[in-house]
Amino acid sequence: MQEQPVIIIGAGPSGLATAASLNLHSIPYIILEREDCFASLWKKYAYDRLHLHLHKQFCQLPHLPFPHSYPRFISKQQFVSYLDDYVSHFKITPLYCRCVELAVFDEITKEWTVKVRNLGSGEVEEFRGRFLVVASGEATDPYTPEIEGLKSFPGDVLHSTQFKNGKAFRDKNVLVVGSGNSGMEIAMDLANHGAKTSIVVRSPVHILSREMVYLGLNLLKYIPLNMVDWLMVMLSKLVYRELSKYGLSRPKEGPFFMKVADGKYPVLDVGTYSKIKSREIQ
Repeated sequence: MQEQPVIIIGAGPSGLATAASLNLHSIPYIILEREDCFASLWKKYAYDRLHLHLHKQFCQLPHLPFPHSYPRFISKQQFVSYLDDYVSHFKITPLYCRCVELAVFDEITKEWTVKVRNLGSGEVEEFRGRFLVVASGEATDPYTPEIEGLKSFPGDVLHSTQFKNGKAFRDKNVLVVGSGNSGMEIAMDLANHGAKTSIVVRSPVHILSREMVYLGLNLLKYIPLNMVDWLMVMLSKLVYRELSKYGLSRPKEGPFFMKVADGKYPVLDVGTYSKIKSREIQ
């Protein structure tokens, strides 16, 4: 059994930021990561054209700013390079291929016991600490719903974590299921590469530009959320007009309220809307 004051589960950006902050205060910790690398979502499961949708000032990790040479909206490759430098700078050494199976808090000793499966050896390892930080992420496990007929479908079926770019789909009929930011951007990438692209939109969506969100995040420092939401909806209506003619509708709740209440992000438009409007995307 290994003991450290702090046990961190997950070596994504949040786990790395926690580790760096503990390092600065000389607080020992151990960081457990299921994959064979840190930031696996970015390194292994993100599509090629991905950029951070928010201005870089809202995305940098604590205690180490982005290089001044980086643009406002940072590419996947630039963000991975930044994380590489971050891990090196703070001397963060995660334990890889460790899948957490159990975490129990002892009310008497006031300690956590964490049991972990070593995916390399298959052995169960045990760690103990006073504090437990769960940094496993919002999108840690890919999910494909049960859809009637999917198993007998003769074409290719990919989860978005398997998609890299649309080069292989030129002139093919492709249906994108899901209209979050990944679905919208993947649909645009497919259309850019000449695929005959359609997208399934189940729920009402807020469509905002990156500039609108940048304005909204800054205004939230000074004025109430409901006023910022009202302004965002008005700006969206001015820029994107009536969405219903394209099969889209806006939610009744405001975009920032939905993020806080339900974790649902607005769609940050990087060009998909114009392709829906021109019918390049159905």
